[in-house]
Amino acid sequence: MESPEHHGLWQIMFKDSLDTNLRQVAELALENLHGPDFAGITLMRNGKATTAVFTDPTAPEIDSAQYETGEGPCLDAFRENAILGIEDTRTDTRWPAFATSAAKHGVLSTLSLPLTVGTTALGALNLYSKDLDAFRDEQDEAQLFGLQAAIVLSNAQSFWASRQLATDLETAMKSRAVIEQAKGIIISARRCTADAAFTLLVQQSQYENRKLHDIAAEIVHNAMTDDRAPSGD
Repeated sequence: MESPEHHGLWQIMFKDSLDTNLRQVAELALENLHGPDFAGITLMRNGKATTAVFTDPTAPEIDSAQYETGEGPCLDAFRENAILGIEDTRTDTRWPAFATSAAKHGVLSTLSLPLTVGTTALGALNLYSKDLDAFRDEQDEAQLFGLQAAIVLSNAQSFWASRQLATDLETAMKSRAVIEQAKGIIISARRCTADAAFTLLVQQSQYENRKLHDIAAEIVHNAMTDDRAPSGD
C-alpha cells in the first residue's frame, strides 16, 4: 500500500475553514484519479445530508434528487460504509431518481466512497464522470484515496472543533468580565449585594428580551461615557 503522502493530502494545512480543507480534498481527487470529471463531499449538517463542498455546481444539483428521496449511492455509501458505483446512469435501477438526475446532467457513471475513521462514518466522497463505467479500473486507487481523505476530514473536524471551543471560551470569559463590571456598577449605585445586582440584570434582560451580556455592556458603556446611573428598574 502506498504511503499517505502519495496524494499530497498531508500537505493540507488547517489554516482556513473546514470547507476550504474539504474542497482541497475534492480537488486532489480530480488531480490523482483519472476517472472523475468533478467531485463532491456529502456530509450531515444540522441533521440533514448535504453536498458540503464540490468542484462543479452540477454536483449538488444532481445530489438534490437523492436528498429529496432519501435514496442514492452517496447516502448508502455513508450509511453502509461501502463503496458504491453506477456503471451507466441511463440503465441503473437501484437509485432511479438519482440516476435520472445524473443522466440529465450528462453524468454517465459515478463512484461514492465512504469517509470512515474506525467505526465512525463522517461522510462520503462522490466522483462523477461523463464517461460510461469510468471507474472500473480505479476502485482500489479510489478506495485508498477515500481512506486518506477520511483521516484528513477527521483531523480537520477535530482542529476546527477545538478552535471553535477556544473561541467560545474566550467569548464566554469576555462576557463574564462585562457582567461582573456591570454588577460592580449596580452595587456601587444601589448599595446592594452581588446577588441582588445580578438579579436586577436578569430581570432587565427578561423585561427587554435582550441578552444579559448586551444589558451589562450597555450599563458599562453608559457609566464610562455618560456617567448615567445604571438601569435595572
